[in-house]
Amino acid sequence: MAKIYGVTIIGSGPAGYTAAIYAARSNLSVLVLQGYQSGGQLMLTSEVENFPGFETGILGPEMMEKFESQARRFGAELVPEDAIAIDFSKRPFTITTDTGTYQSRSVIIATGASAKWLGLPSEKRLQGRGVTACATCDGFFFKNKEVIVIGGGDTAMEEATFLTRYASHVTLVHRRDSFRASKIMQNRVTDNPKISVLLNKEVVEVLGEDAVTGVRLRDTKTGEESVKETQGFFLAIGHQPNTELFKGVLDMDEAGYIKPSELTMTNIPGVFAAGDVTDHRYRQAITAAGDGCRAALDLEHWLAEQGDDVGIEDWN
Repeated sequence: MAKIYGVTIIGSGPAGYTAAIYAARSNLSVLVLQGYQSGGQLMLTSEVENFPGFETGILGPEMMEKFESQARRFGAELVPEDAIAIDFSKRPFTITTDTGTYQSRSVIIATGASAKWLGLPSEKRLQGRGVTACATCDGFFFKNKEVIVIGGGDTAMEEATFLTRYASHVTLVHRRDSFRASKIMQNRVTDNPKISVLLNKEVVEVLGEDAVTGVRLRDTKTGEESVKETQGFFLAIGHQPNTELFKGVLDMDEAGYIKPSELTMTNIPGVFAAGDVTDHRYRQAITAAGDGCRAALDLEHWLAEQGDDVGIEDWN
């Protein structure tokens, strides 16, 4: 007879691993489908200095190794596979991977969101070496340096403004002749003496061997190319929630982020969501971890209400 897990967690970033830790400590049988690229966006982050408990900072991949080890310690079963199909029409739920199927009394979706990139080979090669998609995560490392922000929406304006706290100068680069950002956000940028703007410019190459030293720009109207020196390259062209598998099944907003209907539960009873897959605003490791905790506690109480055996601790 096939094993039926108490909870299957899809995703292995801070939200997924935190949910696994809490659920496993409540004596639930826990399966974590880590994906073929486990660890989430922190695997692309060089150093994390704003997660409590690591006073001298910690490398992103090292932090995720610690999360994973802690989940294993409490008995979570970790499988490095992607979910490729789901059946939420009846309980136990069925999740399919490349190699088999798993059944579970509940599910936590913690598949996260992925930053949108330009798709340049040089950009990928220099990720974590001056190329980043998170100003609030990495801005501190660019004190007194010149940096570039790519984008034209409110996020780009916010990132550029935020980076002026650290950088000596910020150049905002946009491929069109006008911004799509709100007027108030544009005014904050244009009124800031530490920010300059380059319109009708697209990045065709990020320069540098071991670290970013500049970018090669192409004028979108004339085709003329030029080089702009910089020590930091920040992408602010949006994020894409990893929810393709759940479209048409779970309630989502227009951008594809899952919308929990009650606490962290989705519109399907027994299916919960946590972390960046529901969050288009904060996108921090600490907020994702907090979401994972909430989802685990919510599902424990929900399972108990269904009459399922859960070794839940008392809490209010």
